Amino acid sequence: MSHKRALITGASKGLGFALALELAHQGWQLIITARDTEKLLKAKRALVSLTQVTAIAGDVRDEIHLLELADLMSAKKWSLDLVVNNASYLGVSPLSNLLDHSIDNMHLVLHTNMIAPISLLQKVKPHFSPAAQVVNISSDAGVEAYETWGVYGGSKAGLDHMTAILGKENPQYRFYAFDPGDMRTDMHQAAFPGEDISDRPLPETQAVPALIKLVQSDLPSGRYTAQSQELFVHQTQA
Repeated sequence: MSHKRALITGASKGLGFALALELAHQGWQLIITARDTEKLLKAKRALVSLTQVTAIAGDVRDEIHLLELADLMSAKKWSLDLVVNNASYLGVSPLSNLLDHSIDNMHLVLHTNMIAPISLLQKVKPHFSPAAQVVNISSDAGVEAYETWGVYGGSKAGLDHMTAILGKENPQYRFYAFDPGDMRTDMHQAAFPGEDISDRPLPETQAVPALIKLVQSDLPSGRYTAQSQELFVHQTQA
């Protein structure tokens, strides 16, 4: 029996871990990565009883880490059916206006959210399976002009546009930008320090089911949200 294999960045918690857990339940083999070694190993322990899991800690801004992931694929002769660029960096907390934002911090946000996903794909593309899919995690801040969200939103807008171009340049694969919506995560809490975000849904309640529908669909490359009607139409017709 052949198993599908997914590479998920930012998989130690939040959306990344919730997605990894659901894929593990469905029999996918996983390669997971995140910056925090302790949290990543904790995630691996929660997954390893369900499926084959390889955990490699590192920062997606670190080219050596990305090469390590590609080298693993080569050494194991593994192919990738799914890559999820989930690792993201919010920036300063509380968020600040663009003209007050540290340029150094801006570079970190843009590198993490926009450049690193492309750099990773460049390195692992030789290991794509014939029907590989890529999901770049987006945000409504990449579409709407929210005050103080300029840096993060700008990085996601750039990622959205590059995802669309990737789909045009590589029609043999599927490239999706996926907006999960508001979620009860550490990053969302950092965006709203001191606020009660308990009314936001956990990633596993809305975002992950919608993302699974997207991966299981035959929808064309493009931008989708957790509320995209196409996902529910596809489910009805399946």
